[in-house]
Amino acid sequence: MAERRADRVRELRLRAPEAVAQAARRTRRPLVQGDGKLFLLAADHPARGALAVGDRHMAMADRNELLDRLCDALALPGVDGVLATPDIVEDLLLLGALDGKVVVGSMNRGGLRGSVFELDDRFTAFDPGTIARMGLDGGKMLCRIAPDDPGTAGTLEACGRAVTELAGHGLMAMIEPFWATHDRPGHVRNEYSTDLVVRSVTVTSALGATSAHTWLKLPIIAEMEQVLAATTLPVVVLGGDRGAVGSEEAMTSFERVLALPGVRGVAAGRRLLYPDDDDVAAAVNEVVRLLGRSERVSASLPASSLPASSSSCEGASSSGA
Repeated sequence: MAERRADRVRELRLRAPEAVAQAARRTRRPLVQGDGKLFLLAADHPARGALAVGDRHMAMADRNELLDRLCDALALPGVDGVLATPDIVEDLLLLGALDGKVVVGSMNRGGLRGSVFELDDRFTAFDPGTIARMGLDGGKMLCRIAPDDPGTAGTLEACGRAVTELAGHGLMAMIEPFWATHDRPGHVRNEYSTDLVVRSVTVTSALGATSAHTWLKLPIIAEMEQVLAATTLPVVVLGGDRGAVGSEEAMTSFERVLALPGVRGVAAGRRLLYPDDDDVAAAVNEVVRLLGRSERVSASLPASSLPASSSSCEGASSSGA
């Protein structure tokens, strides 16, 4: 039986924890390359206890399966890198999956889903100093703004401080803003009306002592032109669990948004890593196509090097694609 990726990582973590620091000395690349686009796989949901994808309530709970899907997806041409928490970043480093990839560290994961303190989004994962020391390319923060929750004030202050510190290292600060509210005890609802999405953009664009290195990670809504008109910052759109990627109708909307001025790419996770048909390669390759990268990839690589599903990770191949 082939060695499972998670088993290989477990053995390295036990016997050679220093291997993480060694693996972090990877080959790096510019944040954006010739086409000015960025395609990241988002895998920071488990740290907030958000394991569900659609009606699969524990989809992201199996670490070996998650690593298989990430490794297969990262190996596909047109995928730039990953956005993840320290544990997942380190797993992928130990598997050799991040050489030549963009790596954005997820920072505030303390607002656990369903908790009474969910909107108190504490910084419990990466910090700017560690991101710089490990040679990562930036840090991502969730910034939910809820006028009815006092935890918002601390979140805004902490996000502003993180933006300033990342900029001090010359690193990207990626902010994911939402206007939010409690629609019932223990349940937070993000608001997707045009006015409130625009309001979240204007508030978070001003966080920190400089916005020179700030990017925004935004949900797709019908009136994206109005949202994008509210900022000059580079924007990546998220996939999320709301069907932004998946159905033919949704993908048509996705394609329209990716062509709008200011949209510089995609940072999507669950709907790409756990598509309804479990064909990870097909889901990822569709986003590559929508980014206009398919022709460029095909022109630069022989057909034999464009697998439906392959991986640069060491260990077993994936059965999840």
